[in-house]
Amino acid sequence: MKKIILLCLCFACVWSASAQRNHAERFEQLGTMLRSPNVYRTASGAPGHQYWQQKADHEIEVELDDENQSIKGWQKVTYYNNSPDQLNYLWIQLDQNERAADSRTPKMAESSINPRMNLRQLENIVWHDEDLGYKINHVKTMEGDDIRVTINNTMMRVDLPQPLASGEAFEFTVDWNFNIHDRMSFIGGRPGYEFFEKDGNYLYTLAEWFPRMAVYSDFEGWQNKEFVGRGEFALTFGDYKVRITVPADHMVGSTGVLQNPEEVLSSTELQRWDQAKSSYDKPVVIRTQAEAERLEKGKAKDKKTWVFHADNVRDFAWTSSRKFIWDAMAVKQGGKDVMAMSYYGKEGNPLWEQYSTRVVAHTVKSYSEKTFDYPYPVAISVEASNGMEYPMICFNYGRPDSDGTYTDAVKYGMISVIIHEVGHNFFPMIVNSDERQWSWMDEGLNTFMQFMAEQEWDRDYPSRRGPAHKIAPYMASDPSLLEPIMTNSENIIQFGPNAYAKPATALNILRETVMGRELFDFAFKEYAQRWMFKHPTPEDFFRTMEDASGVDLDWFWRGWFFGTDPVDIALEQVNWYKLDNRSPAEKKEAAKRDFEMEESYISKTYNTKDIPQTIVESDPSTRDFYNSYNPFSVTPEDERAYREFMDRLSSKEKELLNSGLNFYEMKFRNEGGLVMPLIIQFNYTDGSSEVERIPAEIWRLNEKQVSKVFAKKKEVKSIVLDPYRETADIDEANNYWPRTFTPSRFELFKSTNGVRGASSGDNPMKKANRK
Repeated sequence: MKKIILLCLCFACVWSASAQRNHAERFEQLGTMLRSPNVYRTASGAPGHQYWQQKADHEIEVELDDENQSIKGWQKVTYYNNSPDQLNYLWIQLDQNERAADSRTPKMAESSINPRMNLRQLENIVWHDEDLGYKINHVKTMEGDDIRVTINNTMMRVDLPQPLASGEAFEFTVDWNFNIHDRMSFIGGRPGYEFFEKDGNYLYTLAEWFPRMAVYSDFEGWQNKEFVGRGEFALTFGDYKVRITVPADHMVGSTGVLQNPEEVLSSTELQRWDQAKSSYDKPVVIRTQAEAERLEKGKAKDKKTWVFHADNVRDFAWTSSRKFIWDAMAVKQGGKDVMAMSYYGKEGNPLWEQYSTRVVAHTVKSYSEKTFDYPYPVAISVEASNGMEYPMICFNYGRPDSDGTYTDAVKYGMISVIIHEVGHNFFPMIVNSDERQWSWMDEGLNTFMQFMAEQEWDRDYPSRRGPAHKIAPYMASDPSLLEPIMTNSENIIQFGPNAYAKPATALNILRETVMGRELFDFAFKEYAQRWMFKHPTPEDFFRTMEDASGVDLDWFWRGWFFGTDPVDIALEQVNWYKLDNRSPAEKKEAAKRDFEMEESYISKTYNTKDIPQTIVESDPSTRDFYNSYNPFSVTPEDERAYREFMDRLSSKEKELLNSGLNFYEMKFRNEGGLVMPLIIQFNYTDGSSEVERIPAEIWRLNEKQVSKVFAKKKEVKSIVLDPYRETADIDEANNYWPRTFTPSRFELFKSTNGVRGASSGDNPMKKANRK
């Protein structure tokens, strides 16, 4: 309804002094919720002038037993104590023990019996009796003396012969072995093997395969939290020299640079490898599918040793199989060439030969542009019906049907997982956060980067995570199933939405809606460059984003990272006003019409006929001044007051009075609890539209309800709150004026089982081939 603003002599807005102050703590600074800055980590979020971190160099010799699916290894570790502290012992991670028969992982998991149970559910209850944990044969000094160790599930304490002083290094050796497990079984996990029954071959993905040094840091001391399967890794940087002995017909892909290609590659493969080093537009196939298929038919009895070196990495992983096709291409990055490579079995073609290495190259370029130049010499993608990342190498999924056709879901799923896992080289392989504690610092940041890289790959890329509206169903779910993003990895119920999707969405909202791309991109790159090859904490990220942008974001961190409230802002009411610039005669005439309308009701209509004459009409003595007074006639006093008022107005005030502006008073209610900016689209009667953006700080004094007045030259036909779905609003039905009702929708899908990321059943490509 349009209302008329009665123009006062004084053009001023007066706020009631008694307005209620209705707010909690959403706009208070985080303060003591964050660790205090110190000489190691500054209040700006940058490393301090006394920042330090440990280093652990490794020399490893490992041999793969393809007959018995086991490995044995020996390693020399040189541990550098760069901390100011004296250390009496070291902690080492034995992650393979998570799969041991006496593992605590299945004991921690809930279980129940349902009326219908499948075999995998029962196997998870029974667990297993396979001997899969580490066998630590010895831990010795370089002089050959035994070192006392204590194994506590997945952690091993090495009691030093004498305290390790600040600035000193300690060398020791570890001899170990373990049986490799079938990662396609109910045990699952990141490393292991996959057996291909049709050709009788194995594909090994060896990760978490050697005893790895835990992190000792300024903010936590030893990160020796047990590995129980989900929370990933906190690892120490170092240099690696690794010798990998495998069957002679195997192809090995690995972290690092191959040191002896002449010894392990054929002359033809060497020639193709050299071609790949100067191929910048497309991959060169170094070992072809036909060559791999020939190797699948026999098993070599002799062995070859592949030698790899990797500098300044936090971990080391490798893969081995005679099934591998191998292709590579060069990527110019930061004044050097990076080799993008893929290893995959025939089961991955034609998808992998067409896409994998090209996606690796794209990811390296996309992430480098937004953070820092990719510093490593290689980036590898391995098809392993998996999704897991390590420095320079990652294991991914995506297989077509046996006839080579596939669904678009399989294609885009494969591209997405490659982008994601290659992208992990940046977070956390280089920006080395503690995954065991804060999954979002690697998964969330990386998923955000993945979203941008996906959109650069294909204009209409069907990204699952990143757009704000796609996180709304999670945020609207049962509050008892929600935890803040700032929750330990093992304590999260809905892990994917919490650790991946919600932080990625939050960052996308920061970039697109709260900060803007220019400020966000500068600050995000600053964070990445400050903390590359270092160990950042959440505080370092929060502080750097504010420090480099000049934007106070504490309210945003509170809501999105420390809270579980959803976004649900309702456009509760809209009042339409116009300035009253009418003459006295026009005002009186309008008042008369309003009065007659107000006094027009059914009883009066009937009484005109049923009451022939009232008392006042029949008896003159009952009449007085007001019976003949006409309040709607214009008096000389009315005309004089109007002239005097107009004479007192300045030219600017007269311009405003005659502007014809429409004033829209809008009331917003915060139904969800999470404060967010107001993005308002005005749709005008002439068919045009306009968007106004109001910062979240409008909620500072009242976090439940606010009002805002907008002056518009044009008449508004309708209003939409959050028209571009930027804020993750869980109830869009209350975002319209006038109210617009839209049907809710649901999807029907059929669940499938099988190799992760594999295409199965009918698909449009298969149907097209039948025509």
